[in-house]
Amino acid sequence: MDIAITQNMPSAADASADKARQLKLQSSAGTVADDKQRQKLKKISQDFEGLFVGMMMKSMRETVGKDKLTGGGHGDEVYLSMLDQEYAAAAVKRGGLGLAQQIEKELVRQENRRVPKKIDIKE
Repeated sequence: MDIAITQNMPSAADASADKARQLKLQSSAGTVADDKQRQKLKKISQDFEGLFVGMMMKSMRETVGKDKLTGGGHGDEVYLSMLDQEYAAAAVKRGGLGLAQQIEKELVRQENRRVPKKIDIKE
């Protein structure tokens, strides 16, 4: 007894297989895979982490007494503020606290959710 099992799999030349491939490409094209957009989100997340680390450093600096060598004053405050900003920027460039990566991941996820998926229903 021979039982022939026929598969209803569309061939590569079949129009429905082409349509399925197009839908798959369109759904994956709706993601934030654009390199320019990705770089923009990375920059935003790094800037936010830099701001956060800078605020942390400012708070830490306030707990330390005044420097007697420089005499304090407005110039010393400005210099230390700029120094803290540079420390924060350098820390973020080296990887920082890991906040930038998490923020970037969340922004990408939100952008992917926001992008409407365009599906061409014409056949």
